[in-house]
Amino acid sequence: MEIKASLKNLHIAPRKVRLVAGLIKGKDIGRAEVELVNLVKRSSNPILKLLRSAAANAAHNFGLPRESLYIKEIKVDAGQVFKRFRARAFGRAAPIRKRTSHVSLILESREHNTARKPGPRSNSGAEFQGGVAEREISAAPEKERKYERDLGARRGRPWKTKPLNFVRRVFNRKAI
Repeated sequence: MEIKASLKNLHIAPRKVRLVAGLIKGKDIGRAEVELVNLVKRSSNPILKLLRSAAANAAHNFGLPRESLYIKEIKVDAGQVFKRFRARAFGRAAPIRKRTSHVSLILESREHNTARKPGPRSNSGAEFQGGVAEREISAAPEKERKYERDLGARRGRPWKTKPLNFVRRVFNRKAI
């Protein structure tokens, strides 16, 4: 079951908020809270507040325990851009773009994902014994052999490499 929460018009640039969002994606609620509390970023407080709000929604509306929740998805989109101007030399004006963010958070319970569902090949669970399909067992060695063949073919042909001069130019700043 998915629990959604969103935060609109956060006055922090999306690029900066994505740094924090990437740290907590896929983690349990408790672990994410600890990281956000100890993180020294301005966007960590609003995301922490959003995370706690989503966890409270899950507990109140659906009766899910906090321990079973994890962050399935966190998405940061661009919001409105406020345009201002700053005075510059010789009577000119330079634009300043004050960016905002929209953050959407999706929590999911780990307990609801533990049930094994039948694969896409079958319409019923009759083929399954002990949670593993018979077809998958017989196909596994073939897949491994194919993977080994692909690796061997890759080892035989040279990889496309960039010339050494390119590497020198990139890592030697004076040459750029």
